[in-house]
Amino acid sequence: MTTTRRAFGALAAGAALAALAPTGTASAAPRHRRLIAHDDFRHGLGQWVTELQDGGTVTASRGVLEIDVPSGASIWFKQRLEGPYAIEYTATPVSEGGVNDRVSDLNNFWNATDVRSPADLFATQRGGALAEYDYLTTYYAGYGANTNTTTRLRRYVGEAGVRPLIYDYTEPLLTANEPNHVRIVSDGSTVQWWNNGQLVFDYTDPEPYTSGHFAFRTTWSHFRIRDFRVWALPRRR
Repeated sequence: MTTTRRAFGALAAGAALAALAPTGTASAAPRHRRLIAHDDFRHGLGQWVTELQDGGTVTASRGVLEIDVPSGASIWFKQRLEGPYAIEYTATPVSEGGVNDRVSDLNNFWNATDVRSPADLFATQRGGALAEYDYLTTYYAGYGANTNTTTRLRRYVGEAGVRPLIYDYTEPLLTANEPNHVRIVSDGSTVQWWNNGQLVFDYTDPEPYTSGHFAFRTTWSHFRIRDFRVWALPRRR
């Protein structure tokens, strides 16, 4: 991890101000796009696979994906996604006095492949503990993680104990009961994660992951998620 921090430290420091600066809506809007997947969360969890470390509840009804869990949870979209694309959804951290209402860990995996079963992510069993995902090649965003103290981007390389860190911020963070309108861009070497029109992570990957699975990931928290959409983006010429 020390080596990784050094390798990416200068990049993260130099990009932090630009990445966290307010961005106009024109820049945040995708290019011409076509809807390729969606879920309005009115018909159950048929499009998702849940991996729960210690139980909890995950439901999809009345337009809301509700995740209320005491520890690690990954909720995987079954459809494998091929870039270039943009994912959009709205997630609200719930703070209403519940036992899991911690306000922490709005996290995502995307373009994920498990090196133990590269042709089928779901052929390998996982139980929701974070260490079990070390065998993925994937991007991983952790927004308001570690009890809402850190916001980080990692690029997993499929090796146990190795989670290379690209960006490590202490802000922005989550606000209780406030919606987060998230947009994730996978466009060749361009990797972006937006929140409420603000560009949080902007990474150019020289060896990009351009396809794989998406997941909502959290731990000991309570979220309500709405309006999941995936848009195909035109390929760059």
